[in-house]
Amino acid sequence: MAYDEELAYRIRALLATECGLDEKTMFGGLAFLINGNMAVAASGKGGIMVRVAPEETETLLEYPHTRPMVMSGRETRGWLRVDDAGIATDRQLSRWIAIGSDFARKLPPK
Repeated sequence: MAYDEELAYRIRALLATECGLDEKTMFGGLAFLINGNMAVAASGKGGIMVRVAPEETETLLEYPHTRPMVMSGRETRGWLRVDDAGIATDRQLSRWIAIGSDFARKLPPK
């Protein structure tokens, strides 16, 4: 499944003023990077992938429609998947974009 172009447009609009923003196709979706660090991606499996502080992973999983990101059969701390229902409104999507971009901004540039 290809990523949702409308979702990518919504993310792009929310990140429009972000310095150091880049887009790359990754993980079957469209990733949005800040200074070379992935912040969020429109996933090819639906919804979004969000980069978060690893120590905040468990707390953020309490939000509805979130789940751990699993790669190669293992849960990846510091990454979450948010299903379409969790980003249906602009307010919901904005929250996740802010979380991902805030964390990516704190990382050293690549």
